[in-house]
Amino acid sequence: MTTPDYLTLFLYLVGLFVISTVSAKRTTSQQDMFAAGRSSPWWAAGLSGFMTMFSAATFVVWGGIAYEYGFVAVAINTCYGIAALAIGYFAAARWNRLNISTPAEFVRLRFGKTGLHFFTWIMLFKRILGVSVSLYALSKLLVALMPLDLNWAIILFGSIIILYTMQGGLWAVLMTDVLQFIVLTVVVFMVAVLMISRIDSASDFIAAVPESFFSPTADKYGWFFLCGWVTIHFFMIGAEWAFVQRFLAVRSPSDARKSAYLFGVLYLVTPLFWLLPPLLYRGQVEGVDKEQAYILAAQSVLPPGVLGLMIAAMFSATASMVSSQLNVFAGVLTNDFFKAMVQPNASERTLVFVGRVFTVVLGILLVATAIIVPQLGGAEKLIVTINNLLVVPLYAPTLWGLFSRKIGIRDMVIVILTSFTIGAVLRFGFVGNPWIAEGDALYAFANFLADNTKNVEVLVGVLLPVAMLFAIEWLKKTDDVAGGVVTRMLSESSELFSEQPATTPFDPFPIQMVMTSVLFIGGWMFLLGLWQEQSRAVLMIFAFILLFLGGALRVWLVRRLSAA
Repeated sequence: MTTPDYLTLFLYLVGLFVISTVSAKRTTSQQDMFAAGRSSPWWAAGLSGFMTMFSAATFVVWGGIAYEYGFVAVAINTCYGIAALAIGYFAAARWNRLNISTPAEFVRLRFGKTGLHFFTWIMLFKRILGVSVSLYALSKLLVALMPLDLNWAIILFGSIIILYTMQGGLWAVLMTDVLQFIVLTVVVFMVAVLMISRIDSASDFIAAVPESFFSPTADKYGWFFLCGWVTIHFFMIGAEWAFVQRFLAVRSPSDARKSAYLFGVLYLVTPLFWLLPPLLYRGQVEGVDKEQAYILAAQSVLPPGVLGLMIAAMFSATASMVSSQLNVFAGVLTNDFFKAMVQPNASERTLVFVGRVFTVVLGILLVATAIIVPQLGGAEKLIVTINNLLVVPLYAPTLWGLFSRKIGIRDMVIVILTSFTIGAVLRFGFVGNPWIAEGDALYAFANFLADNTKNVEVLVGVLLPVAMLFAIEWLKKTDDVAGGVVTRMLSESSELFSEQPATTPFDPFPIQMVMTSVLFIGGWMFLLGLWQEQSRAVLMIFAFILLFLGGALRVWLVRRLSAA
């Protein structure tokens, strides 16, 4: 990395804290802290949900699959879009109509305090493990480019995320997610344009990649896996608290639906765009480490200064995921544990303070877990597998309970424990078991499981819990008592929250943040173009496009404020 790269990264981090500081002025209540005062624009919630799906895995895992197998990586990521569109149609508006502050409030009302405790602590354990691996992967990736010790990198990057999330609450998360979306889009588009300019002809590129490179399926990633991947993310986007929080943060059910549709459409049309760098790199350079293909592709074409923006983009991807999880769980612990069980009459100022304390505590736990990941050997793969086995068993009963009165806490526990136990036994009890010798009766079965790990995970981790829920729904004769609470809430709130009130005043804050971010990035690219000769023309073109967009937003904002 060069001096311009370090300066670019530094300015980006300063920008995060500026947004956080400005957002903090709007955070005066727990609803502001954890639900953005139910006044987030639908497009900001949609972009934030889109970015929450990103992490270092987007570059390392999916970038590696794109480099090795080709367009199957695009197909896998498109599954997110199909799932998000389905949630927009079926569930997003229903969540918003409940008029609750946190997703955990629904769990408490629907499944009781026992359900809240059971679900919260399992979910917290799962997300701390999963997000810590993402933070570790990000730090490991970036220390290869920066002179930092791995542990200090984890502490540094983790502390930055903790501080801006603690200070600005959900507004800071939403607005920094929008900034991160802008940074990622600009950098990836620039990498793609520069790499395309290096290709002499399409026929040469096609000849340089494997024959199956353009197929939507490959190896273990077949159609059965893709269908399972859609199902997994239908329940994840529809019930994981970080995504539900976005549906609660907007003004009306129609806005919640639109935010999910935006999320879905983006994941239908952008995966090819995001994965172009490693896809194109395979046709230009063969035989590199697939997990480094994305960053190597960027390094091969980006001029000094913009590589720092690429590193900022990689940081952004994981920061979005981490900040979302910190905020949502701090909200749960504040509203549904501290306020509900410790101090019911706590003032809004106290709740905001407690929420910030929980954000820091959870952040420290996350950083500590990320630090010990490498000391556990290959535990990160174990953690990822456990996460995959828990997704549908955890989220399906919650989403199911939003529509059905028959699913209760007992059913939730049975589905979770049964699905996870069978999945864990099949995944870890047979595959690689040293006690199963060649020639034993179970040897062929163990080999079958090893050769079909993805399909087995879909079968046991997706189809089994869904089948169990269908069976419970069909066999159970009586409704769960708590199910009527949610039905009544939906009935009472459907008219009140059916559409955004016409009298809602226009809030210029979100668009001001977008406008300022676009203008600042455009201005910095212009200065980089003046600073150096390498790729000056490309930098200037991108700079003028961004400055034009920022100016157009400025004109629109002035007219909108004048009309208001």
